[in-house]
Amino acid sequence: MRSSIQMALCIACWLTTAAAQVPGGPDKEIRDLEAKRFHAMEKADVVTLEEILSDDLIYTHADGRGQGKFDVLQSLGSSEMRYECITPRDLRVRIYNGSAVVTGRASIKIKVHGQEESFDICYLDVYAKLDGHWQMVAWQSSRISP
Repeated sequence: MRSSIQMALCIACWLTTAAAQVPGGPDKEIRDLEAKRFHAMEKADVVTLEEILSDDLIYTHADGRGQGKFDVLQSLGSSEMRYECITPRDLRVRIYNGSAVVTGRASIKIKVHGQEESFDICYLDVYAKLDGHWQMVAWQSSRISP
């Protein structure tokens, strides 16, 4: 089942946007929020991430490990794992009545227990407009074989 989920996620990464992108509209808001979130993850800025991440976040890492908001913020605030660099690309945003689906790819460089590791992922990210603000409610990523 895991490989079919990974395959579906990677296929989603390659799909093109059917809806037109409106300059300065919700599409730009989400793109800006994604950039802000990735930057906050690199800086371990848990204050910024506290605003962006929904309290009921479902965060599934590329290794299949799942976390909620509290666990994500706690691990970023510890020295256990650190995002050294996140370079997103091929970002696609689709807006649907108060929700946004983002697909993309990223090159990730992390340090886990002092050991550096680099890999590429494809990902699916979901935002919902909650109380007038966009918040990330789900993340799923899969490693891309070199």
